[in-house]
Amino acid sequence: MKHAVLVAAMFLGMGAAVAAPAPVEDIASGSSDERIARLERILKAKQQGEFEMQRRVDALQREVLDLRGVTEQQNYQLNQVLQRQRQLYEDIANLSTKPTPAANSTVATDPVSVAASSSTLGETASYEAAVNLVLKDRKYDDAIPAFRNFIKQYPQSSYAANANYWLGQLLFNKGENAEAKTAFSTVVSQFADSNKRGDSLVKLGMIAEKDNDIPGAKALYQKVLKDYPNSASARLAQQQLSAING
Repeated sequence: MKHAVLVAAMFLGMGAAVAAPAPVEDIASGSSDERIARLERILKAKQQGEFEMQRRVDALQREVLDLRGVTEQQNYQLNQVLQRQRQLYEDIANLSTKPTPAANSTVATDPVSVAASSSTLGETASYEAAVNLVLKDRKYDDAIPAFRNFIKQYPQSSYAANANYWLGQLLFNKGENAEAKTAFSTVVSQFADSNKRGDSLVKLGMIAEKDNDIPGAKALYQKVLKDYPNSASARLAQQQLSAING
């Protein structure tokens, strides 16, 4: 990309030279004062041309940096969407491959009813119902007890890390930071291999900021940068650190 900027700058410089060529003068004739004056005019014209070229290069570099920032932000948002979709597809695939008990061929959709079931089908359906309350129905207050019931019923589920993260996010959005902190801390301490651990560390850092624990927030963001470099979580952590440092 730097090479592209330099090439563009060269063309811009050539354009500037064509548009405003340096004056051509015979510096050999005339008195010494006249020759010096002509040299000074030529030097001044050259310096102005170089200044104009540098100004245009700087403008191009700023545009490239702005475009890079927009691209990174869009990539982060796209990764978040794809991650949510991938999780939902996995949930649906798992649900469709599980055998339905003969005594009950209809799966309950109410989160509380589903959480009461101890079967594998009940586990998947319970999690899916809680997620759908967020993504499809936008019933955020109803989703909180649904995720709590799921976590209580299936604490060792393969969906437990995600369920705790969802619960923490919903509570965080409501400003219930103490309970949100508990949910995010559960992901960090109990699910080291979860793809939600980095995001949970970032959210814990944000909660620390809200609690005016700036050193604690910085430590959490730096941990994300160390443990999950080049990830979407790391980019968000870096943004938070930059905002703190001003």
